[in-house]
Amino acid sequence: MVQTIRIEAEARGRAGKGAARATRRQGLVPAVIYGAKQEATLIALDPRDVMKELQKGGWQSHLYEVAVKDGGTERTLMRDVQFHPVTDRPIHVDFQRLAAGQRIRVRVPVHFLNEATCPGLKAGGVLNVVRRELEVLADPDAVPEAFEIDLGEAGIGDSLRWSAVKEQFGTKSVIDRDFVVATIAAPTVQEEAPAPAAAPAAPEATKQKAPATGGKKK
Repeated sequence: MVQTIRIEAEARGRAGKGAARATRRQGLVPAVIYGAKQEATLIALDPRDVMKELQKGGWQSHLYEVAVKDGGTERTLMRDVQFHPVTDRPIHVDFQRLAAGQRIRVRVPVHFLNEATCPGLKAGGVLNVVRRELEVLADPDAVPEAFEIDLGEAGIGDSLRWSAVKEQFGTKSVIDRDFVVATIAAPTVQEEAPAPAAAPAAPEATKQKAPATGGKKK
């Protein structure tokens, strides 16, 4: 199951663009915690903490325990990050507060097992991944790190669907059907281009005989 990550924050007193700019001038990233029918909490984060989480990947599926200095602790999901258009640094973060008993909508990556022994791949087929992440509804305490699909018996032309996920951890797909996650596609055969026809040999130049020169009659 996914682990809860603790992230430290400072409280912000004012909302608005001017207050957010003032927070950035202090070297911090303005952020907000919203949801669960409660008033929004304005906070500021150390940009190093934000970048550390973004570089891990999969941050939208992680649970964050935001500890506000001289305040309480909020259990959240990191829902959105805004970046500076030039420096690409984070300039604002949105957290969604989790309510007790609430299921959350998350994206979970897919891992494929036994690619080396997959009959279809060994026969020259190609693994065509349709969805690298699956969006599901999950209990906050039971969000999986990844879903796994076993390719050990998959042949060329087979489709691996949601039902092929080995363990779904009590989650529910947001797509209400047994959708395709990946396929084993047939190898692409490239026809060799025919060799260009040989150019016809150039005709030999016709040899013209020089007219015989007769001797002078005396």
